[in-house]
Amino acid sequence: MLHKKFFSKFSRFRKPAALLCLFLAAYLAGTGVRHFTLHRQAASSKTILSAEGNWGLSFQQEGSAPVGNASPEELKQYNAAFVDTTQEKVLYLTFDAGYENGNMPQILDALKKHNAPATFFVVGNFLQTSPDLAKRILEEGHTVGNHTYHHPDMSQISSKEAFQKELDDNDELFQQITGQPMSRYYRPPQGKYSSSNLQMAKELGYTTFFWSLAYVDWIQDDQPSKEEAFDKLLTRVHPGAVVLLHSTSSTNAAILDELLTKWEEMGYYFAPLSRLEEKL
Repeated sequence: MLHKKFFSKFSRFRKPAALLCLFLAAYLAGTGVRHFTLHRQAASSKTILSAEGNWGLSFQQEGSAPVGNASPEELKQYNAAFVDTTQEKVLYLTFDAGYENGNMPQILDALKKHNAPATFFVVGNFLQTSPDLAKRILEEGHTVGNHTYHHPDMSQISSKEAFQKELDDNDELFQQITGQPMSRYYRPPQGKYSSSNLQMAKELGYTTFFWSLAYVDWIQDDQPSKEEAFDKLLTRVHPGAVVLLHSTSSTNAAILDELLTKWEEMGYYFAPLSRLEEKL
């Protein structure tokens, strides 16, 4: 009797309980969808934010392209690149030129000997002090890119006007010296950048180029030995590499002819950055 009375009483609550269960299920499902949506939004935000700070590389395997702290796909939306995603043994030679200390002529001689096109990212100081070398770079078929006038940390520049002025002032000085406009190639000084900076450069018509192969060659009073340079530049070379060297390096000036020879013996050839630009 008690058994029947209990279930008789319980039956009065079955419909409300079922409705409550349905309500809870709907609420939890909605919460789950919202959580998943927020998770995707957070992941998307993280993807965008990964294209910030100091440019860095992680070499995973000898002979293969490194992993950058922003992927080729992420950079492409900003008309930017750090590597050519190809299996073809092509190299893109680039030099950052902040000032001239006697090494540029030897570097240009080596490039000419190998018929190797290069892009020189120059700053205002180099143009002011070495106008004849700026002209020679153009005369020998190389490209001149914009490395800004003052070489500041561009990631700290928030206004488009200030950002543009750094590029325009450098371009105007170059035109005064050579009579030609600078190419619309931009490299952030010290590799410091932000996604907003990349967007500004894109809106100004620039292609931003980072790099996928470099070594510590910029400290004038602590230059690497030939063996140290080859250890990095020969073991880490890879198809589609954008090579960054500094024209201020006495080591680079001394080894460039031999370095280019060794790369050619490994089956590599040299192409201008315009070829990589066409793929963006």
